[in-house]
Amino acid sequence: MVTKDQRQRQLAREKFLRQQQRRESARRKARTRNTVIAAVLAVAVLGTGGAYAAGAFKSDDKKATAGSEPSASPSASKAPDPCEKPAAGKAKTATWKKEPAMTIDKSADYSMKLATTCGDIGIDLKASAAPHTVNSFNYLASKGFLDHTKCHRLTTEGIYVLQCGDPTGTGQGGPGYTIPDENLKDSSLKKAEKSQGTQLYTYPAGTIAMANTGQKHTGGSQFFLVYKASKLPATYTPFGTISDSGMKVLNKIAKAGAQAADQTTGNTAPNATVVINKGTVTKS
Repeated sequence: MVTKDQRQRQLAREKFLRQQQRRESARRKARTRNTVIAAVLAVAVLGTGGAYAAGAFKSDDKKATAGSEPSASPSASKAPDPCEKPAAGKAKTATWKKEPAMTIDKSADYSMKLATTCGDIGIDLKASAAPHTVNSFNYLASKGFLDHTKCHRLTTEGIYVLQCGDPTGTGQGGPGYTIPDENLKDSSLKKAEKSQGTQLYTYPAGTIAMANTGQKHTGGSQFFLVYKASKLPATYTPFGTISDSGMKVLNKIAKAGAQAADQTTGNTAPNATVVINKGTVTKS
């Protein structure tokens, strides 16, 4: 007999798959619309940055051009904000046309630190297993791309992640380039059940993985931090492991809950004020 809890999880996963299909359709429509608009604007404006639809971990709304997780349930009541005010400064809007050249040493150890308003989140990166991803973040961090960026989404039902890495704070921004999927057979991902013919895997708590548009090789700068084991298709590059102290920060953020979905973006923003004051990547 299927328990009520199992049925709720099944319904959440089925909803997640339906949303992925709807958002992919919206993404294609948006691309066509934006092409027409760009052709008109190009007559008067040159050199403007192209829009980047980042992350199959994105909003549930019809306008979202990427995304594939179920809706997050808003908190019953807003919890006190456990975080500090953001440091002075604004997120950068620079974009690049192509993936940065490979500069990291794939055999070396790298770590990333996200100094947030809620505390520092340390991450051990998997340079040998996900070199393109680690190299990209090494480049973006060196350019200050993550600095002053807001973590725009917290999911609290079905899957349990905090999503960050978009300088626009909308879930639709990115660096202008994409990187390939990597490490999708990482030993940390354990096979779970199938849902409507799709094989799900458990992404364990403490995983940091890439968002994408729902299509292959479309990662940009958006990523998600798993604070509780979550079942997903193995299509999101796992590229690091969050430290114990970082998990305490992440759990503090999760405990504060999420807001109701924004009517424009569909994002369920965390109640906590989660801003990355500075992101750094270090070779050790």
